Amino acid sequence: MKRRNLLICIVIIILLLCGVAFAWYKLRSSKPAEEVPTEIKKLDAIEGYDYSLEDRDTEIYKENFSSLREVLNKSEINYDEYAKYLSKLYIIDLYTISNKVNQYDVGASEFVIEEKRENFELKVRDTLYKYVEDNTYGKRVQVLPEVVSVEVVESKSETIKVLEQDYEGFTVTLSWNYVKDLGYDKKCVLKLIKKDNKLYVVSESTSN
Repeated sequence: MKRRNLLICIVIIILLLCGVAFAWYKLRSSKPAEEVPTEIKKLDAIEGYDYSLEDRDTEIYKENFSSLREVLNKSEINYDEYAKYLSKLYIIDLYTISNKVNQYDVGASEFVIEEKRENFELKVRDTLYKYVEDNTYGKRVQVLPEVVSVEVVESKSETIKVLEQDYEGFTVTLSWNYVKDLGYDKKCVLKLIKKDNKLYVVSESTSN
């Protein structure tokens, strides 16, 4: 009788241990995997300039980046062509918001003159990018604009005053289209100046 009771106790203990082990396994297997932030990789850069290409950049950006590289790699730079391609890249990067991580991931900053860059980023965060949802872990479902084509309507060279100083520069008028029209700007006039043999965007005026 005692032996039978002992066997029953052993069986009960084994069953309890199996139950605990199973519960622990289910709890562990149902625990969500640790989320890993989306990594943005730098693919290329134009030597001597602060222009870079990332794995998240769109095909139209890559095409114009390649064209700009060709212009800048020539022994004598055609600044009119330089201004056109830089302006296109500015528009593509700024208004393609679908590949940005959040409202603080401001596009086109590298094309803006350093003295105006901080104010530019602040303005973009408070207006154009204000309602951009965070996509650190790649889970965003929000529909955001992506530039699919951009055209230089007009480009002319002229003297431009910045911070009380005159510079050689260009005024470039552009128009562009999106993969899906969400009501964002489609036209603008950019002003660029030549400083230390490089071109920088110093102002933008937009319209629909």
